[in-house]
Amino acid sequence: MAEATHIRAAPATLKALVRDKMAEATHIRAAPATLKADVWKHFGFLETEKDGKRTLDKSYTMCRMCEVKIKYFGNTTNMRNHLQRCHADVNAEGPVVAANQTTLPQKARKITKSIAVYIASDLRPYSVVEGRGFRAMMHTMDPRYKIPSRRFFAETVIPNLYQSTKTTVLESLKKAGKIALTCDAWTSVATDSYITVTAHYISDDWRLLSHVLQTRAVYESHTGSNIADLIQKVAEEWQFPTRDLVLVTDNASNMVVAAQLGGFVHVRCYAHTLNLATQRALRLPSVARLLGKIRRITACFHRSPIAKHQFEEKQKLLGLPHHMLKTDVITRWNSALDMVDRFLEQQPAISAALLSQQVRRGEADLCTLSELDISHAEDLVKALKPLKDATTLMSEEGSPTVSLIAPLHSQLIQDTKMTVGDSPVTREIKQAVNTDLTKRYNSEQEKNTLHLASALDPRFKRLPFLTEEDRKEIFRRVTAEAAALEQNQDNVEDENNLENDTMEGDTTTTLEEDTAPPNVLGQTFTHTDAQPQSADTRAEEEVTKYCSVPPISLSEDPLSWWGENAAIFPLLSRLAKLYMCIPGTSVSAERVFSTAGDIVTAQRSTITPERVDQLLFLHKNLVPQPSTS
Repeated sequence: MAEATHIRAAPATLKALVRDKMAEATHIRAAPATLKADVWKHFGFLETEKDGKRTLDKSYTMCRMCEVKIKYFGNTTNMRNHLQRCHADVNAEGPVVAANQTTLPQKARKITKSIAVYIASDLRPYSVVEGRGFRAMMHTMDPRYKIPSRRFFAETVIPNLYQSTKTTVLESLKKAGKIALTCDAWTSVATDSYITVTAHYISDDWRLLSHVLQTRAVYESHTGSNIADLIQKVAEEWQFPTRDLVLVTDNASNMVVAAQLGGFVHVRCYAHTLNLATQRALRLPSVARLLGKIRRITACFHRSPIAKHQFEEKQKLLGLPHHMLKTDVITRWNSALDMVDRFLEQQPAISAALLSQQVRRGEADLCTLSELDISHAEDLVKALKPLKDATTLMSEEGSPTVSLIAPLHSQLIQDTKMTVGDSPVTREIKQAVNTDLTKRYNSEQEKNTLHLASALDPRFKRLPFLTEEDRKEIFRRVTAEAAALEQNQDNVEDENNLENDTMEGDTTTTLEEDTAPPNVLGQTFTHTDAQPQSADTRAEEEVTKYCSVPPISLSEDPLSWWGENAAIFPLLSRLAKLYMCIPGTSVSAERVFSTAGDIVTAQRSTITPERVDQLLFLHKNLVPQPSTS
């Protein structure tokens, strides 16, 4: 029996030996040790020689069994698909799991999938399935269900859920008329660098939809050229054209260069622009000194239990809200303003607590602000509050925001002009903010994009921030672009009709010639004076009618308005979809950073970039469905 077993095993060994020899002959090298997925034992990278140096070509992977080149996007999707199509027997050699985990009955499969949804939606570690409490809970719900291992979830269930969700997102993206991308880079606690890309578009029922497409580790320098290449690969993987693609990023020079190299329409994140203007004001010497004093006092109440207790007691005596003091964070927008605002709210309790003997023993040289300092703090809050309100408004993700940039920018520039009665500190702050805002959004491409978006927003279509001549020019552009959309549509329909006519040939019958209405009604109704209107004429009529309709209130939803009036303005509604899908900020990409912080923690610092990508993708795109059983 042992000999028989040995004889059967020999061909497999020989096959593996031949495979390895073939791989050596074609210079297929093993993937780096950082790539730990089980699929890499069947794939490698092609080794190339350039200028006497040997390097790995990581744009493609090579199958070690059939030597097929497969496009590599930074994940294992294409490789797993190749194994399933061409090497099903080898693919079955995946992770070793218990039999009941691979042949689960329907109910068990539902439970397993629901656990995977729980892990991704609530950002739980894979090890949660091994916890005593979790296992006891699952045993109570169904004693017959055997929980798969954490490895099975990490290598099989979550990747399968990722694939199915990705297919759903791909199908949704194919229906989008235009897609706008936001892009930003961040670094994990494990000092791995990532770039996150999100997509934004408007659905057929006029809902603004967003998807996190990918979060990929980047090991090259974040140059404009490398980022442009990454965006091109994103478009290729997610199957949407890069022509007329809109890219929304912060004001970093590498992002600007990436947009130029890729030929993308570039919109600078307005929230980041406001932050730059705010930071310029906060760096003024008088403001910086004031912030330093407040920061020192708030830090005392955060680090000293005695000071904290005295502060809480004074809050009760004075009837003040039971709020903690805030300390600013350099990476958080408007956190300095929040710190000052909270300090002013709690200033009576702070002053009383600092007079306490218990507090002064430990902080003898600490004193509260003077009356002049309090006055300056009030001026600071009053001067910067419009910027904070604008940042909050721009950070909304459920409604269009690109159309807000032009009117907000104009209003803030007007509000930050110096007026009679302004204190010296207020004048300094306004001048710093105004100087910074005035130099933004001055290129023709940016102004055209922002002004067209505002013109297509029924809240701002009067464009009061522009001159009469500029308003006429913007609506001339709206008319031209709407007509161009119709002409392109007509050309596509003509091509389709020509193809249909060619296919049909002369197979049409002449049956209607004998029963056609002209034979009965004569020539009375056969001739009409109506001539088909040109696209330019239809576009002009729609723009005229659109301008005559009163604007909607600022609290109304512009997308709902377009959904209700799309039949009245068929050309303009199509054009509005192309502009209203553009986000005014890259906040959606940056919000991924905080989510990623719950995945790549100090305890999970060794999690692979591929799994980070999968979990972030599922967390942002997966919609948990309530059980119907």
